[in-house]
Amino acid sequence: MEYTIIIQKNANGWYTGQCEQIPEAISQGETLEELKENMSDAIRMVIDFKKEETRRQYAGRKMFRRRVAVA
Repeated sequence: MEYTIIIQKNANGWYTGQCEQIPEAISQGETLEELKENMSDAIRMVIDFKKEETRRQYAGRKMFRRRVAVA
């Protein structure tokens, strides 16, 4: 899946980014390539955290999960 990143170049020359679809995912990099790598890590970390948080919320309940494709 691809995500859109809002990018700004700071006065110090570094790039900062925030994921449009997952606003909690924020990172920075000295270059655009470094920012892209760091944003990928930040997005993955937020998704993993939210997944674990949701699993704890539903722990002990009878439930089921299904995948849905988003185009």
